[in-house]
Amino acid sequence: MPDQTVEPDFALRSDLAPLIVTATLDPADQRWFDALRREHFPPERNFLSAHLTLFHHLPPSREAELLRLLKALAADQPPPRAMVSEVYSLGRGVAYRVDAPDLLRLRERVAEWFAIDLMPQDRAVPRFHITIQNKVDPLVAKALLAELRAEFSARPLAITGFGVHYYRGGPWESRAHIAFRGKARARY
Repeated sequence: MPDQTVEPDFALRSDLAPLIVTATLDPADQRWFDALRREHFPPERNFLSAHLTLFHHLPPSREAELLRLLKALAADQPPPRAMVSEVYSLGRGVAYRVDAPDLLRLRERVAEWFAIDLMPQDRAVPRFHITIQNKVDPLVAKALLAELRAEFSARPLAITGFGVHYYRGGPWESRAHIAFRGKARARY
């Protein structure tokens, strides 16, 4: 008698990779951060667009559940307010800190839902940021930090939704973009 066990689709796919969740940015903000990355990130390592990571590693086995949850959260949620609040050192790079309390609350809801699946990095409260330089000589990073701080002023950042990506060891493969669909809020 043939085996009647039905395996879920994900069990049959050996190409499934961990899921990364990001906050997606307004196109103008995305272009600005991408331009900074192109200018300052080591070219041999710059294979990602600028991004604001919410989760670094969620299990692919729960992909459908993740997408349903993010869609439900975004359905009535207006775009969360966010502010680029400072430029700071990563030691061997530079990043922009992003203050976004509403986005943090949404992230906490997802973290609660996936609590048993979170890796240590995703269990911690994140410090939202967008990296524009990394893995360079500390003196190079220090010089860029001084340059960017000299011209920096806090500015609003437009967050438009959630991005879900497959991590395949290098460039990410985009899986979904889920837009916030509630009435838009004014920026800071």
